[in-house]
Amino acid sequence: MRTSSLAFLPLVSLFAAAACPALADDRGKEREGGIYARAHCAECHGVDASAEDFSPNADAPDFSVVANTPGMTEMAVRVWLQTSHPTMPDFIIPEEVRANLAAYIMSLKAEPSR
Repeated sequence: MRTSSLAFLPLVSLFAAAACPALADDRGKEREGGIYARAHCAECHGVDASAEDFSPNADAPDFSVVANTPGMTEMAVRVWLQTSHPTMPDFIIPEEVRANLAAYIMSLKAEPSR
């Protein structure tokens, strides 16, 4: 019996190793998106979850408000980022940056209260 449980160990390690890069990749996307947000979006938007970080422009929603909008998804944020808005400057955010920025914005979603 002990031999069969040891034989199973390499499979468990393989699956654990396969899962870790995906988690690290998601965190990397969020981190890169946060860096971009602070460098390019903070002039108008509140980009951090902190209560002290608010949008300097009343027409620009805090990213935490966007993330906590009912029904908001990462895909919806990505579409929103490639759609022109009347109150937003007309600039193009590259696709990879949009993915990272959307991952960052959705990372600001509050945990559901119990």
